Amino acid sequence: MNRKFIAKSNFVLRRVLNTEENVDILKEFIEVMLNLEIKEAKINPYLEKIKNHLPAEENFGIADLRIKTTENEERNVGIQIIDGEHVLTKMLLYYAQIHGNQLEYDDDREIAKTNTINILDFVLNKELDYHSKMVVGETMSNIIHDYLEIHILQLPKFKIEINKDMTLKQAWMSYLKGENIKEAIKKSKNIRKLDTLLEKYWNEEVME
Repeated sequence: MNRKFIAKSNFVLRRVLNTEENVDILKEFIEVMLNLEIKEAKINPYLEKIKNHLPAEENFGIADLRIKTTENEERNVGIQIIDGEHVLTKMLLYYAQIHGNQLEYDDDREIAKTNTINILDFVLNKELDYHSKMVVGETMSNIIHDYLEIHILQLPKFKIEINKDMTLKQAWMSYLKGENIKEAIKKSKNIRKLDTLLEKYWNEEVME
């Protein structure tokens, strides 16, 4: 994984990205990973508001957003890096947190589908592709199926051929993995912006 993410990865990226000025970075990342076009993206303030009151096992995640696609579909999106043990439990807890937070917003919004994007720096399942998706089986109630979608990015399984043009998704995966970083930065102004923000963060970080 990119060395700039290693220490307290979710905490650092949450500090860097949870501002309106940097929603464009999150927007592009979500678009390429969920394969959709976003018309509007807004950071949900609830988790940031209660972060000091959450127990350690619930204080995770990089971002919690409400998006509207170009087809006017609204979704909630959560992004987190996962390490350690109980990975599947952490995925489900995070999904429940992001989806359940909709009940806390006092803005008359409709309850919408929730996507979570889980970034892993290890192989969870050898049978799955580097990007896989978990949904409720089609034989179950469509009511549940319409609400749950969990994406898993296994960084070690991502490979790219050198000397071939990168797609935007490959650029993001390369940057997350910490490979071909210069090429990834050239591919996307948002990756370049994120890299600059992380450099600034680590240069100004004060050890307590």
